[in-house]
Amino acid sequence: MTISNTISIVGGLLLAGLLWLMVDPPGRNTTGAVTTEGTTMTGTTKARYSSSGHDITPLDKERVEELAKKLDPETYRITQKEGTERPFCGTLLDNKLDGTYTCVVCGLPLFSSEHKFTSGTGWPSFFTTYDQAHVHEEEDDSLGMKRVEIECARCGSHLGHVFPDGPKPTGLRYCLNSAALEFHEKGEELPMESRPVELETAYFAGGCFWGIEHYFQLGDGVVSAESGYMQGDDKRANYKEVCSGDTGHAEAVKVVFDPNRISYERLVQAFFDMHDPTQLNRQGPDWGTQYRSGIYYTDKAQKEAAEAYIDKLNESGRYSKPVVTEVESARTFHPAEDYHQDYIVKTGRACHVKNPW
Repeated sequence: MTISNTISIVGGLLLAGLLWLMVDPPGRNTTGAVTTEGTTMTGTTKARYSSSGHDITPLDKERVEELAKKLDPETYRITQKEGTERPFCGTLLDNKLDGTYTCVVCGLPLFSSEHKFTSGTGWPSFFTTYDQAHVHEEEDDSLGMKRVEIECARCGSHLGHVFPDGPKPTGLRYCLNSAALEFHEKGEELPMESRPVELETAYFAGGCFWGIEHYFQLGDGVVSAESGYMQGDDKRANYKEVCSGDTGHAEAVKVVFDPNRISYERLVQAFFDMHDPTQLNRQGPDWGTQYRSGIYYTDKAQKEAAEAYIDKLNESGRYSKPVVTEVESARTFHPAEDYHQDYIVKTGRACHVKNPW
């Protein structure tokens, strides 16, 4: 080894040591407050899902503490006390295998090998995240300077910091502690907590779709609700044609939900609580076959659940007239025009539909 190489290596180690002292000075005592979008982890919040299909609902404090019990003292210090590992000491710094980096505490996927690069700082670095919603950013002025701390969006564990000195195309450098991550090589089966949620779909028609869509969206475990047209002529599935009343369509809502958080039966119950299922081809002030009550099932289990609930309603004496809700196999769902989506939120207009939650 030449003298110049030796000087270069020593200089690099000294610089890394100085950086480590800056981000984690000896004697620093932090508590690692865990928050996500202003909601404390000790409170309750509606289930949240990322665009990649993962459940990112913030875990409560007790659950995080339970998960953290499996950690060794150093990993606990880093993830739960906002610590920083020494530079060039992390086990994942030089990892060049293809795969996914997940949160060591809760298992949420955080970064991918395809975005990893060598920054020379002594810590694993990435220029973007696995999914933007999986990493929460928090302003950090603990050292008398403004930095951006990054945390796991689901469990709030400290991961590191993000800096604006990374490569293209983002120009960002996500600087991570190896101890905060668990690596899963490509081809390896991910644990359940690291996989996307297996979502299901249901379809309901209960008069004007504005209100049905709006209140389904409020259900805990409902990922999305979308207004559209079903059970009619595929070539005439647009608002102008449907309003004529002779296309065979019903104004319907597509509900995507997480069966781990809300059952199909609960959605059916909510649907009947929203509207009057004894009104034939109308609902509130709206008249016509497009405003009929209907449940459009995707499998035998949905069909049986819907029919069983209707039988229960008819036997209960809740209504003076029989339920006229049709139960049919779902045909093609055609999304309604953009201005119909989230209509109540956009306009603030009221609707005849009742809040079932």
